[in-house]
Amino acid sequence: MSRVCELTGKRPTSGNRVSHANNKTKRMFIPNIQEKRFWLPSEKRFVRLKLSARAIRTVTKQGIERVVADLRKRGVKV
Repeated sequence: MSRVCELTGKRPTSGNRVSHANNKTKRMFIPNIQEKRFWLPSEKRFVRLKLSARAIRTVTKQGIERVVADLRKRGVKV
């Protein structure tokens, strides 16, 4: 599964793991991506999206209809 949020575009970033002795080694910051089904009442079907935890909160707040309309406007197939 790709680690990219379909709504926000969040993806893994890299940085440093810093020890107590200030030694630096490379590490990855991976977003909390979940695969979630949402019921789309206007089309009477489920929509499966890969979203970050933050994007799931956005869907809860704005509503799935508005989010799907935004995705389609950007050219994402839903």
